[in-house]
Amino acid sequence: MQVEIKIDSSYTEPKILIFTASITEDINNIVKKLSEDIPQIISGSKDEKIEVLEQAELIRIYANTGKVFAVTNKGEYTLRLRLYEIEERLNPYQFVRISNSEIINLKQVNNFDLSFTGTICVKLSNGTTTYVSRRY
Repeated sequence: MQVEIKIDSSYTEPKILIFTASITEDINNIVKKLSEDIPQIISGSKDEKIEVLEQAELIRIYANTGKVFAVTNKGEYTLRLRLYEIEERLNPYQFVRISNSEIINLKQVNNFDLSFTGTICVKLSNGTTTYVSRRY
């Protein structure tokens, strides 16, 4: 594969052209990578301070009594966004919605327990146990 970069001050934003004999899996992967949006920031408040939360540190995000909370190893944070808005900002390959009111980080899952009839029990890295809704 050849890569060529031309610097021209007449362009106000980058322009990418791909010349190829056929569409291959490599080309599809390149287009997919180039079109991915940059992850958006998620911030939470704890002890009257607002902190930026790294996606890798999030264990679970859940809604309870009309508020949305994010759990990390540093503690629990209150979020100002709704659950569906947070879901749109999260990496879809790392986070999954397991119920109407909860999203978990798959990289923070210790194990799934399928012993209950029709219910999946999820044990998270911080010791929390939660359940997957049948709809999800």
